[in-house]
Amino acid sequence: MEKHEDVQYCFQDGNSSCRKALLSTSIYITLYIFFSLFSAVTVFLNVLVIISISHFKQLHTPTNLLILSLAVSDLLVGLIVIPVVTVALMESCWGFGEYFCVFQIYVTLLCTSLSLGNLVLISIDRYVAVCDPLLYHSKITTTRMMCCISITWCCCIIYRAAIIKNFVNVHVPSRCFNECFIVEGSIWVNIIDLVVTMVVPCSIIITLYMKIFVVARSQARNVFSKEAASVSGVKTVRANKSERKATKTLAIVVVNYFCCWIPFLFVFFFSFLIVNLLLVIIGFLPLVNSLINPIIYAFFYPWFKVTAKHILTLNLRRS
Repeated sequence: MEKHEDVQYCFQDGNSSCRKALLSTSIYITLYIFFSLFSAVTVFLNVLVIISISHFKQLHTPTNLLILSLAVSDLLVGLIVIPVVTVALMESCWGFGEYFCVFQIYVTLLCTSLSLGNLVLISIDRYVAVCDPLLYHSKITTTRMMCCISITWCCCIIYRAAIIKNFVNVHVPSRCFNECFIVEGSIWVNIIDLVVTMVVPCSIIITLYMKIFVVARSQARNVFSKEAASVSGVKTVRANKSERKATKTLAIVVVNYFCCWIPFLFVFFFSFLIVNLLLVIIGFLPLVNSLINPIIYAFFYPWFKVTAKHILTLNLRRS
């Protein structure tokens, strides 16, 4: 039998309140240190990406503006979502009130939509760059890309606010602060929201990248045999290589997103099949995506290594 003095409640007024989950001090401190470092590294790496692209005018290209937008959404994940999710996992008593509960759920859903929206724009940018390279610079300009990014952010902010306000109930129990969670609304609203925010964007991304790789393979076979002999041909070969390398790098970013989110979506629909520990790990997996993205840039983009070195050594003016 469990002793009464070993049981603690969120409210000290008897067993009508939720029980606190008691962890050993060493595990408690270790987990908080781990999640804090995870959040700090995510913020630090994405700030490096943001400063690099914002400060150096040579990097003000349409593709890099998309990377900048994605880094800003990943920064919000590191600053807000990861710390709040950490507290929600570690503390069994939600003590931040209903308004902050709504805010953190809104920011979490917003960052999800922003990341996927940026990936859609990236896939469109890469499709034009690879499949129609001669007209890329006339079709995809910096001004047009800034407008597309701004429209994407505005649509995501307004759409998520409308969904949270009109169709979703965020629930914090009055006598039990065990969870801050979403109460399911109409089944049709959930289906429409899933189609709009996940199915349609993912379908666009997958379709465009399949076309990109088909065209890139045919270009790789033809470009050297037809144009390698002339000077202009050499320039075209270099340009095609550059575009294909950028496309491969951004394709890795897309694959990373799917690898982080597909297990989470499986858990969302089939949580009854998974044990609690694995459920927590997979539930935290989408947040890892925001940490991995800048690491991908560091490995595949030489400019990021150079600019990060200038930033860390405080040589921005000399550069």
